[in-house]
Amino acid sequence: MHTLVVILLVIVSIGLIGVVILQSGKSAGLSGAISGGAESLFGKQKARGLDLILHRITVVLAILFILLSIAVTYFKI
Repeated sequence: MHTLVVILLVIVSIGLIGVVILQSGKSAGLSGAISGGAESLFGKQKARGLDLILHRITVVLAILFILLSIAVTYFKI
């Protein structure tokens, strides 16, 4: 069981890192580079929708990360 939880934790960690990198920050980061073309084609509303989806995915992955970290500690004992 411990091995399964650790594998899930690694997968969630990699996903969390990827989603955080894709989010736009003050300097618009990688998300601005990717959605920059979408803004010119579809308007700015689409980029906001993308940022909202990335934010929600980040929250879900962060909660899973915390729960899996606690589970790893619990199953190791």
